[in-house]
Amino acid sequence: MIEFAATRLRKTWNGWLLGITTCLTLAVSAAPPAHAGAASPSLPRSNTAASRTETLAHASCNAIASRVDAAPGNTPILLRSYDSLHGQGAPELPPLYTAAFTYDNALAVIALLACGKRPQAERIGEALRLAAMNDTRLRDAYHAGVVKGDKPSPNDWWDAKRKVWVDAAHDYSSAYQDGTSCGNVAWTALALLALHDATHEMRWREAALHLADWVVANASDTRGAGGFNGGIEAYLLVPKKASWKSTEHNIDLVALFGWLNRIAAPGDWSAQAKHARDFVAAQWDTASGHFWMGTAADGVTSLRIPSALDVQVWAQLLPDAPQEWRRAMAWVERANAVKGGFDFTDARDGLWTEGTGQAALVYRWLGRKAEADQLLVSLAQQSSPGGFLYATREPRITAVYSYYYRQPHLAATAWAVLAALDRNPYLPAKLQH
Repeated sequence: MIEFAATRLRKTWNGWLLGITTCLTLAVSAAPPAHAGAASPSLPRSNTAASRTETLAHASCNAIASRVDAAPGNTPILLRSYDSLHGQGAPELPPLYTAAFTYDNALAVIALLACGKRPQAERIGEALRLAAMNDTRLRDAYHAGVVKGDKPSPNDWWDAKRKVWVDAAHDYSSAYQDGTSCGNVAWTALALLALHDATHEMRWREAALHLADWVVANASDTRGAGGFNGGIEAYLLVPKKASWKSTEHNIDLVALFGWLNRIAAPGDWSAQAKHARDFVAAQWDTASGHFWMGTAADGVTSLRIPSALDVQVWAQLLPDAPQEWRRAMAWVERANAVKGGFDFTDARDGLWTEGTGQAALVYRWLGRKAEADQLLVSLAQQSSPGGFLYATREPRITAVYSYYYRQPHLAATAWAVLAALDRNPYLPAKLQH
């Protein structure tokens, strides 16, 4: 997703930001040494890989759940997205100090459900539900912590130099935290649907429907191949419609609308899923075997550079993805691969932990266990002292129009859980492997 150096916007064209973390390597099983007089049988490689994967899942599940449990009670809560560059504690950059990005928290809900930690998932989910139902539109970020009113508060922070409080929505002209990215809306709705699937409580479905209706009313587009535009941008304190279109966003929306259609939610969600899918299909380049990233502001001209990893891999997770689209995996193996995993773009200047987790899940989904196991080993090596996984292995990597840094990151940790537990976030539990 797209992020910016001082504010996370998981899904926008104007920047893809911050990375994550330091290096605490999880213990890895090895074949036992031979002893005199008798040969000890080596542990089968598959069992060794399974042990590593189980360790990664357990550690990452507990890292996320413990952040929820740190606030006693059963109140709604949003988790801070990033830890400090030192590996634990709040980040030094003021705009990130208390930033809880909606995409990161939506992923945390799905991951916690996969972990079997439903109470913690519901606390984050309730905070997202309150934002969905009671805010004028779902923001890309809110203030981390316990929600005390009828909705989460906008992010704000203390500016020590100016000695003033800065409100992201009203005082931070370069912020994207106050925008409403359709991809983030879709992920939040998917998290709410996952809670509905787990609990059968209608409050989750109704909030997901509310968000889906917002996307249709505010972002449906007829230019070019149709689909849905980027949502609302909040540049220079003036929210405006984002006229560009993202292939990634539309992939998310295919998943969201398809889920609503499967559960017979009110509305013509089959048609909306087709509207998003037609755009995704139009961005497929048969000659090269990969997806273009989206369109320019005219809604027609495809953006052919850079090669964004998540666009290629997320398409594979759609339940009815054409076999032809699997060629995109060969593309990223050529264009985005680095030692131990994948980079965000074809700059190939370092390992992007979140995207490597995404690729590991896709490999598992496609039955390519050996490749998945190799990536899971790399993920385990990115654990930080605070428990989250670092966003990057290197100090900095290139993203789309910005950079990711080596900071512990909630989304990277959640994707590690999904990969380790083989949980496709686009599907309910009964349709998982």
